[in-house]
Amino acid sequence: MHVNTHMRAALAAASEDQIIFDLAGIEGRYESLIRELPGISVRFAMKACPVDEVLACLARKGAGFDAASPNEIAQAIRTGVPIDRIHYGNTIKSDRNIVDAHRLGVRDFATDSLEDVTAIATRAAGARVFCRLATSGDGALWGLSQKFGCSGTDAVLVMEAARAAGLTPSGLSVHVGSQQMTAKAWRNSFEYLADVLAVLNKRGIFLDHINLGGGLPALGYLDTRGRPLDPPMDKIFAVIREGMEQLREVSGSHLDFIMEPGRYLVADHGAIRAHVSRLSARQQMNGERQYWLYLSCGKFNGLYEMDELQYRLMFPSHVGTEYVPAVIAGPTCDSDDSYAHEHNLVSVPKAAASGDPVWILSSGAYATSYTTQGFNGFAPLPHTWIHGENNGRNDPEGLE
Repeated sequence: MHVNTHMRAALAAASEDQIIFDLAGIEGRYESLIRELPGISVRFAMKACPVDEVLACLARKGAGFDAASPNEIAQAIRTGVPIDRIHYGNTIKSDRNIVDAHRLGVRDFATDSLEDVTAIATRAAGARVFCRLATSGDGALWGLSQKFGCSGTDAVLVMEAARAAGLTPSGLSVHVGSQQMTAKAWRNSFEYLADVLAVLNKRGIFLDHINLGGGLPALGYLDTRGRPLDPPMDKIFAVIREGMEQLREVSGSHLDFIMEPGRYLVADHGAIRAHVSRLSARQQMNGERQYWLYLSCGKFNGLYEMDELQYRLMFPSHVGTEYVPAVIAGPTCDSDDSYAHEHNLVSVPKAAASGDPVWILSSGAYATSYTTQGFNGFAPLPHTWIHGENNGRNDPEGLE
């Protein structure tokens, strides 16, 4: 395992805790996505990394934005992208949210219920709506299968109601679940979309786009047993290309495709410079002696997703030294602030001392957006960025 030269230099130069984003790496991942899925329009899921420099970088490459609130819409507008490249992708919106989004110029709204359609028609007259279909979320680390989306039957009713209310029923959307690890989930979603699209066509509702949502996985995570996750990217992209062609045939007319990648673009091109708070060995209640490595960064200030995955750790001050198995935990007084899994022991340097730097790789997604405002007095991580060479590679964070 190694880190690319530019990121290594930035991490080594950092004397204080921070998260560093490699803008060239993010650009390279964006370019790779466009090559894999010709004709796709990218609407970056802002919640994955609401960092102005990252958003500006993606906007320069041609991306638009999937915003989930008026505040995100305003932030997206500040990048200078045309307003028609920003949509309100959250199906959960108050009346005031709709009014504010419409006032800011947004004309494309996600929906999944008759009640929401009525509210949009009343407060954003003439807007375009795309209906989100529910998916099972099977195969994803985070399924997103309950809170959002409707059935195919309801989708038809929603789109008919939108037409009757003077809105433009413009598209359908799906989300296969965050960090989706299977190609099958995408195949099932395309079959579902094809069925609903065919019914809408028979009802005289002809859509102009399909939104494939998020779900494309990052490549550099470890599972909860410390084994590399290995998403079948070639198969996933092949299924998406085939599915796009399938839906074009069902539609019988021009159909645009949008995708809302988040972690796929940024996770592997962000790294945290943290430090060791303490390595200790304590007898547990079962009588066994256990090492615990407490880091300066944990669930509440950068590593919120640690319940579902492990991040790759590097200890630049301890190369080739003796390692011991340890539980990794953050600095707070909350017992949830640790890798809370049965098989979660991580090899750490036995000589690790307080203050030693630790590099946490593939941590560019959700590290900034999920942080609390100083839980237990531990501040959110500041961030910086580099613009190293874009060598076009698609490996995670330069890891090999």
